[in-house]
Amino acid sequence: MRARTAAGTLALVMGSVTSALAASGAREDNSGVFVWIFLGFCALIIVAQLVPAVLTMLGMAKGVKESFGERAEVKSR
Repeated sequence: MRARTAAGTLALVMGSVTSALAASGAREDNSGVFVWIFLGFCALIIVAQLVPAVLTMLGMAKGVKESFGERAEVKSR
């Protein structure tokens, strides 16, 4: 009987404590200004590499379009 009472009391106490152990929802990351400068620099590098890649793809698409637009010439002997 004592074990059952102790288990019930323990379950009751732990059940009421779970809300106190929950996360508050606020996020603390302690990131300083140098972390944000570094992340901005990384983003700048990515954007600088995307611009020429997009221009190259557009040029390739234009070349493919022009090559399909030409008709094959038939040479007679």
